[in-house]
Amino acid sequence: MAGKSKNMSQIKQLLLLKKNGVSNRKAASIIGINKETVNNYMSKVNADELGIDGLLKLDDPILEHRLKGGNAAYTDHRFETFKSLLPYLQEEMKRKHVTLKLLWEEYCNEHPDNHYSLTQFRFHYNQNTEAKKQTPSTILADMRTGGEKLFLDFAGDTMGYIDIETGEIIQCQAFVATLPASDYGFILFVPSQRTEDFVYAIVQCLKHLGGVPKILVPDNLKAAVIKTDRYEPSINRVMEDMANHYGTVVIPARPIHPKDKSNVEGDVRLIYMRVFAELRNETFYSIEELNRAATLKMKAHNQKRMQKHPYTREERFLAIDKPNLMPLPERDFEIVSYTDLKVASNCCIYLGRDQHYYTVPYQHISKTAHVAYTRTLVKIYVDGNLVATHKRDYCKGKYTIVERHLASKSQDYRGLCAKVYIDRADRAVGILGDVVRYIFYTSNMPPETHYKTCEGLLNLQRCSDPIIFQTACETALKLDRCNYRFIRSLVDSKCAGLLSTSPQYAPPEHANIRGKVQFK
Repeated sequence: MAGKSKNMSQIKQLLLLKKNGVSNRKAASIIGINKETVNNYMSKVNADELGIDGLLKLDDPILEHRLKGGNAAYTDHRFETFKSLLPYLQEEMKRKHVTLKLLWEEYCNEHPDNHYSLTQFRFHYNQNTEAKKQTPSTILADMRTGGEKLFLDFAGDTMGYIDIETGEIIQCQAFVATLPASDYGFILFVPSQRTEDFVYAIVQCLKHLGGVPKILVPDNLKAAVIKTDRYEPSINRVMEDMANHYGTVVIPARPIHPKDKSNVEGDVRLIYMRVFAELRNETFYSIEELNRAATLKMKAHNQKRMQKHPYTREERFLAIDKPNLMPLPERDFEIVSYTDLKVASNCCIYLGRDQHYYTVPYQHISKTAHVAYTRTLVKIYVDGNLVATHKRDYCKGKYTIVERHLASKSQDYRGLCAKVYIDRADRAVGILGDVVRYIFYTSNMPPETHYKTCEGLLNLQRCSDPIIFQTACETALKLDRCNYRFIRSLVDSKCAGLLSTSPQYAPPEHANIRGKVQFK
């Protein structure tokens, strides 16, 4: 929808399509966004000094901030200088033997401290003088172009292995990929059709091929993933992120157009015969065993002479697909999840999926942070800038701390500190002050890690019976268990067994009761 912000993964797909010569109109249709939105983004991209290649290298939050922060290139003071030169440049280009590079060199000599790079010089000149219509792209025209497309799908049938411990048969999903130019196939059994398994299979397929095709063509994406959870990004977003990582584009097959994926569906039928059928009497005890056997069968399939051709699928792959594949990046793709979190007064964001705290520089307290996390890293952005990077930690209730982030380590910060909480606790009730002192003075952790505990205890004190709360605090101090959870449990149980609910028995005064004087 025009005017609505887009995911940067989607915009990177747009940039890759434009890099491959696709028109704005065609790119808008492929990605599924308004053509005017595409035009708007491309005007900003074309004016940006980094160019398409430079923008593709940026992390999503930085790219978003750059593109949404206005079109800096046209407000740049360099553009005003360049604009005044345009009539001269246009006239000079009409002269024999004059090139833009020559004019750029003269321009740099005249403006040594205030000039565009050659790339930007060329862009602004063409943008203002020689803007040409986009020629129809042929990138989608020929399915038989080597290294062009890779079809992705799950086979309908499953195969299983026996769990040694339980004896249960574990059914596995068969991921299948095909290069249509050579009909070269790939198979990998994975535990499920969930996003992480789907992406893992694609990554392993690309590593097997030793390169990246220009276009990935999955089956209808909603059908490709049958289960997700609330912490998992949508499959569309994951596919976009993965494609951006590998420098390719995703163009899903249309649901009611079987010809869009005829190759992979035909390959599935052959795989049923040459993998499933041939392994039907085999027994496997792990998914690794199953995949080793399936890989051997698939290799034999790819090396089998084709009926109507004097070559094998593997020979065809090596001849026309392999040379045209783009190189693999240095590292494998990891799924990136995104969330927006507020930086708390303790200089931390709380990643709910892992129930873990990560520090953020204290200057950003109370701001909203844009958090991007993978299986191994947590990156925190504020106002379009990367402010913290942490190794991901899955320990629940724990903190990952960089001490320079903490307000307590800064002489410039005058906000919360241990003394503030101690004073508040003393004013509330004396015994709570002792508890808070214990918490801060007996811990080796930074004071920021105890702020939430103190806030919890202060709130608990306000809504608790004074006698019960007093007893709970005394008990916690006596047992060296001054934490919120323990004190809260005592309050909830009304300090059962700790409070005397009835007075000690004393016999009543009576004339018939003899005292000790009677026994002298």
